[in-house]
Amino acid sequence: MARRLPEVDVVLVGFGWTASIIAQELTEQGLQVLALERGAFRDTVPDFSPAHIQDELRYAVRHQIFEAPVRESLTFRNSRDQTALPMRHLGSFLPAAGVGGAGVHWNGQCWRFLPQDFVIRTHTEERYGKAFVPEGMNLQDWGVTYDDLEPHYDQFEYLCGVSGQAGNIGGTVQPGGNPFEGPRRRGYPLPPLKRSASTVLFDKAARAAGFDPFPCPAANTSEPYRNPLGVQMGQCTYCGYCEWFGCGNYSKASPQTTVLPVLLRKDNFAYRTHCNVTRVLTDSSGTRATGVTYVDIEGNEFEQPAGMVVLCAFAQHNVHLLLLSKIGQPYDPVSGEGVVGRNYAYQITSSVDVFQKEILNPFMGAGALGQGIDNFNGDNFDHGPLGFIGGGYIALWNTGGRPILQHYLPEGTPKWGAGWKKGMHENYLTACSIATHGSVMSYRDHYLDLDPTWTDAYGNPMLRLTFDFKPNEHAMSKYLTAQARKIAEAMNPTSIKVNQRDGHYSIVPYQTTHNTGGAIMGTDPKTSFVNPYLQSWDIPNLWVMGSTVFPQNAGYNPTGTVGALTYWAAAAMKRYLANPGPLVTA
Repeated sequence: MARRLPEVDVVLVGFGWTASIIAQELTEQGLQVLALERGAFRDTVPDFSPAHIQDELRYAVRHQIFEAPVRESLTFRNSRDQTALPMRHLGSFLPAAGVGGAGVHWNGQCWRFLPQDFVIRTHTEERYGKAFVPEGMNLQDWGVTYDDLEPHYDQFEYLCGVSGQAGNIGGTVQPGGNPFEGPRRRGYPLPPLKRSASTVLFDKAARAAGFDPFPCPAANTSEPYRNPLGVQMGQCTYCGYCEWFGCGNYSKASPQTTVLPVLLRKDNFAYRTHCNVTRVLTDSSGTRATGVTYVDIEGNEFEQPAGMVVLCAFAQHNVHLLLLSKIGQPYDPVSGEGVVGRNYAYQITSSVDVFQKEILNPFMGAGALGQGIDNFNGDNFDHGPLGFIGGGYIALWNTGGRPILQHYLPEGTPKWGAGWKKGMHENYLTACSIATHGSVMSYRDHYLDLDPTWTDAYGNPMLRLTFDFKPNEHAMSKYLTAQARKIAEAMNPTSIKVNQRDGHYSIVPYQTTHNTGGAIMGTDPKTSFVNPYLQSWDIPNLWVMGSTVFPQNAGYNPTGTVGALTYWAAAAMKRYLANPGPLVTA
């Protein structure tokens, strides 16, 4: 029997970026807010001290700050005719566990999606015709527009102290910025990060190839910065330990460096760690959430009543919790009906390694220190003759030169021994890599459901992922890679090495942690779980945050859009509190 606890106004499941922002916004309204986090508490001091955080073996290889598959995992298969098996070791993606969530270990790439990304179905059909959308592709508009979210992108960028060069202010293209971005109300809060030698080479080569390079937006501070909440951040030292590490210098935006110093001092906010939420509870009518149940680290079960429930966990975990709680109709890929588990998507990447003679000092890097082009992102180019939907950015990132995982070796280099050492000696300081980061559309047969065989540590069915790369994504990625190769060749290399993803998707090697979908947003309750304000269609006091709500995945990293949607939803929650009920009627 679960022990019933005193009721709170709002309970948040998870305590990362979205929960931190929602908690900050709702506590300002006077509500009593509680966050439940399955991992441990973590803060800049002492957890991210440079005395130990810059340990590549501990954090990047052994995954010290990520979730443990022995406690939380899923099963995977490429198609419905296969038997899904558990992911026993973290691979393709790396979910976080602990206060701050993935906001602790992300690189800081903080993009705005393109205006057409939010109306992709309408835009594609208007430009190319309805027949251009392949059969089985669940292409779907979001229910919000770029203009709706622009003020909230601005909020998130100024919370994080993003460094960058605006490309479009009020409809006027700005020199040096991204000419393809949607119009913004003002520039970034900080100037771009300092250039590295490799990004200078990329910039010159991209211009020679006829493209439009710009400094990529970075949630790594180029200068000391005090955000709108009054939290002071330090200037980046270009240590090269952002990706998969916490920042000990207060330079990379995370909940710890932007929100928590204010939030944790509030009397009407509380959090509990090592609490694994297992169910969202509803009343007898099924139209109102009454709270959640969770299990603590000692195996004790508790019922936490709440006036509002907000799911702020990792994308797949939100879906898993909804399925276990029997909330919403599970998606059926055969009939195409149902909404919980629908429209899972991911991202597809490739790279071109460049070997040349100039010394680049790759170890002097930052998480989002990069120079990119957007000429082939979204619908910034004519897809008509190409026959695929989607695109992505191309960029040269100088994130660091860590010795175990961050090095590039030419074709034919031995995998070990004296030949491998020779290759490392000759190329470590002079090699770099151009990356492509492509969108992935949603399809009828890509989805999440409960596994009929495997169970987790609590005896619950595991989440099952059914996903593979489709011809559309392979064609798009090959096209992006060919453009990246043009830039590489313009860098006058001694050699290049193309790394292209072919064949089936594999969950084994790391790719990105950008999982999306499963409880998507939209304007039709038959094809979406939440309305355009991220409020459940069926249960008005239940909300879902994060990339779980993306109808498909764009060519950018998702965090900037996750942040904007969170502020958008927080504003809607305030309207809900004044007049509880559905904000949209079907």
